[in-house]
Amino acid sequence: MIHSADVVIIGGGIVGSSIAYQLTKAGCRSVVILERESHQGKGSTGKSMGGVRAQFSTESSIRMSLYSIPFFRDFEQTMGHPSGYRAQGYLLLATNQRHMGYLRTNVQIQTAAGLDAVRLVTKDDIVRIVPQLRSDDIVGGTFCSIDGFVDPYSVMTGFTLRAVDQGAQLFRDAAVTAIDRDSQGVAAVRTAQTKIETRIVVNATGAWSAGVAKMAGLDLPVEPLRRMLVPTEPFEKISHDAPMTIDLSTGFHFRPEGLGLLMAWADPDEKPSFNTNFDRAFVEKVLTLGVSRVPVLEEVAVNPSRAWAGLYEMTPDHHPILGAAPGIPGLFLSSGFSGHGVMHSPATGKIMADLILKGTTDLIDAKLLDYNRFAEGRMIQETAVF
Repeated sequence: MIHSADVVIIGGGIVGSSIAYQLTKAGCRSVVILERESHQGKGSTGKSMGGVRAQFSTESSIRMSLYSIPFFRDFEQTMGHPSGYRAQGYLLLATNQRHMGYLRTNVQIQTAAGLDAVRLVTKDDIVRIVPQLRSDDIVGGTFCSIDGFVDPYSVMTGFTLRAVDQGAQLFRDAAVTAIDRDSQGVAAVRTAQTKIETRIVVNATGAWSAGVAKMAGLDLPVEPLRRMLVPTEPFEKISHDAPMTIDLSTGFHFRPEGLGLLMAWADPDEKPSFNTNFDRAFVEKVLTLGVSRVPVLEEVAVNPSRAWAGLYEMTPDHHPILGAAPGIPGLFLSSGFSGHGVMHSPATGKIMADLILKGTTDLIDAKLLDYNRFAEGRMIQETAVF
């Protein structure tokens, strides 16, 4: 039974496992990952749509993508485990000049941040890329060729295996019940089975991170929000090489998945909750939007029992909270990714390992994503949230 560790990471999903990998790679061998479930990935990781993209609206998000996407591309070579990365692109569609102006502005920000694979596309370009789209109202869009998808479960597994090879220890069925503090800060983490003395705790529990932070006496502005995904049965009328396609006018988006498609839409009426039950009425909603943009979807078959729901972990500005918790020495925060935890997991692991071991990171301006930004009124809104 373990009684001490240099770093305890609470949460064994894709973010926690990435942090463990980067810490152990940097030479910090005394790392413990605590996973409350019997298997990793039962939280948000295993229910993700698996999209990865650099088409964001803020420099911080873009820079995290520019680190993460090549990491996914080279994952198998580096980690000895597949990531499932497929560079099929993201295609964003605008049907009015306001959205087109928004995309143009974003391309300028993206290009300035070092993204050279993104381009503005015309209606004709869009029809060539996805011929099945109804295009009468499309005015243009953007496409980025390095965007695409990964297998989140496989990435998480790869991070974990390498971290364990490098000295980390993983404990499953280890729900945290308390975080102890003393005059110096964090002192220990307790589970039903054991007490682990440590001076550094990382809260990487995603949608559940506010509850874990509360154990240490911190109010964390992270709320769970249900997102539902609908896979189709095998469908041959849209290419399996098609990009992730997002209709900015409705938010409907889809991508190839297996022999069919995976469809999604953020219902604006959804309220924050831990509800992960799939609502069968959602199938009709998403198909109605889908058929409106992609008429051939009228012919698609859907089995509602194969659909699922997961949780986004939302912050007020749709950026994660990364770094040390103020006033609680030794507590580090890594949550609130607002749907981007999987795609930014490689960058997050590197940023957090840097901040824990060195107190600074070159990857981003970490102050922009710290906890204090909310109280100090310096939030930076990420508007490219799908």
